[in-house]
Amino acid sequence: MVPASARVLDAADIARSVSRLSHEILERSHGSRDLVLLGIQTRGVPLAHRIAGRMAEIESTTVPCGALDITMYRDDLRLRGARPLDVTELPEGGVDDRVVVLVDDVLYSGRTIRAALDAISDLGRPRAVQLAVLVDRGHRELPIRADYVGKNIPTSREQAVRVRLAEVDGIDEVVVEG
Repeated sequence: MVPASARVLDAADIARSVSRLSHEILERSHGSRDLVLLGIQTRGVPLAHRIAGRMAEIESTTVPCGALDITMYRDDLRLRGARPLDVTELPEGGVDDRVVVLVDDVLYSGRTIRAALDAISDLGRPRAVQLAVLVDRGHRELPIRADYVGKNIPTSREQAVRVRLAEVDGIDEVVVEG
């Protein structure tokens, strides 16, 4: 288990993870044909764009990238109170009959991913849906696992994993607190 208040990834570590995730997705998908990356708001979106950018460098082609807001699909809406809605932005061509790779920063209980799967089903019918996460911290409450993981970080339930990305927070790092 990670000690309290420890930086577990810095900017260089995150860049290496993004590069590795990009290579793994391309390898498993046999290239970028029919791939769509959908970042889950908030920090999954810049991660998806980083992965798409790295894929473009590797394959010399553009991989469609979009954003997915799962707020209205969450099962804890009544517990958390009102939240502002973010943008859902599908790439041109949508998700029908394509391989959609959901991208998120942290996989924990699996509930965010369940909500994302519900949201995608309202947007179209992908051929397949895969999951890429920067950090998998364990403690699943639903039978969901990531297809691609940047880093497994064993934590206790009392700890929090904070992903900070330059596009949102001004710095790239992953910190375990508590």
